[in-house]
Amino acid sequence: LECDLAMNLVGQPLVRQQVMKGVREFLENRNPVKPLVMSFHGSTGTGKTYVSSMLIRYLFQGGLQSPYVHQFSPIVHFPHAERIEQYKESLKRWIQGNLTNCGRSAFLFDEMDKMHPGLIDVIIPFLGPSWVVYGTNYRKAIFIFVSNAGGEQINDMTLDLWRAHKDREEISLRDLEQAISKAVFENPQSGFWKSGIINEHLIDFVVPFLPLKRHHVKQCVVSELVQQGLEVRPGVVQEVADSIPYFPEEEKIFSSTGCKTVASRISFFF
Repeated sequence: LECDLAMNLVGQPLVRQQVMKGVREFLENRNPVKPLVMSFHGSTGTGKTYVSSMLIRYLFQGGLQSPYVHQFSPIVHFPHAERIEQYKESLKRWIQGNLTNCGRSAFLFDEMDKMHPGLIDVIIPFLGPSWVVYGTNYRKAIFIFVSNAGGEQINDMTLDLWRAHKDREEISLRDLEQAISKAVFENPQSGFWKSGIINEHLIDFVVPFLPLKRHHVKQCVVSELVQQGLEVRPGVVQEVADSIPYFPEEEKIFSSTGCKTVASRISFFF
């Protein structure tokens, strides 16, 4: 996993450091006091889904298809605000049932910024350091929350630091933590709004994904060409990278869509 992150995750030194620290400490502990809870934040295309699926691929045979890996999307699983009480009940039962089957299960919550506020609090009993909940020992489970919330603040801070000539390798978690907390946990539109998960400090690692620069996008283009079995032509790499929008308007430093649209754009240049 560490090698794969180093070779294939572009422009995210903080992510590599935080994810590896969290996973290594958790797996080396034979009797963890609580499940591993990580929250990924950043703009579209910066690697949040990529890292969570890579993590799952290394930890579970069958990766995301494993019967012990469970993904939730607010749009797919919890679409109607008026049915929130019903969703709470079924989510609690689903997690409880699956942890009874296998304590070493993983639960991925996508698009937390679109989750109905209050819904996620139903899983609080499974995240804390209690020994047993509902007759289930659940301390070896892994919970990952993925969210675009905080992306704007991370981008602004990264831009400020770039203007202050600070290299992205020098950016520390402390530089970003406060901005993420404000954007994510104090926003009434966020699934974490006024959440007990935050108030009780149940998230072990808040992982910020930084916006990607043009040379990172080029690395993504090269990887995608190799993956599609196409010839890596410098001209094509340049054209694909140039076709992507960048911000801010004047300097055009960071990709507005990260590497998200790279795969679909390649066909235009072949």
